Amino acid sequence: MPATTLDRTTALVLIDLQKGITALPTAPLPAADVIERGARLAAAFRARALPVVLVNVTGVAPGRTEAPLRGGTPPADWAELVPELDRQPGDIVVTKQHWGAFHGTNLDLELRRRGVTQIVLGGIATSFGVESTARAAHEHGYHVTLATDAMTDLDETSHRNSLERVFPRLGETDTTEAIIGLLG
Repeated sequence: MPATTLDRTTALVLIDLQKGITALPTAPLPAADVIERGARLAAAFRARALPVVLVNVTGVAPGRTEAPLRGGTPPADWAELVPELDRQPGDIVVTKQHWGAFHGTNLDLELRRRGVTQIVLGGIATSFGVESTARAAHEHGYHVTLATDAMTDLDETSHRNSLERVFPRLGETDTTEAIIGLLG
């Protein structure tokens, strides 16, 4: 369903647009396209004095899994946000250790302090960090809008599953341009 409205207190939350994640092969969209659209959204939100949240990940949740972690020691700049986002002093930066940006972080507190009632989400990877954050935002009572062309995944099938089956149950979906248009 296309996005219908944005609350007056909407925040943009961009997930894991950091050097290490954006260097991975992504599908269906190249990471460069997601970065460019995320940067456009961030500029539009800042121009309207709305909160911009930049999330990075520096660890993984503990516990056994069947899927092994991708190997090797990450480079020193792996968790650095990409410069194209043009991080500003007023941006909220959240560092997470899990897939979702709410668990174990101060994200909910930062949003509530600012009276935020809705979030717009984008980032990498759709079926991991973006979906986990969207689920938690929905559970926390936020209105959720997902910028479908400002996110991509490591696997195209997983990306499509999130877009087609999960996100319509959590909020509204639309393009970067349509969301910027709703900002007025």
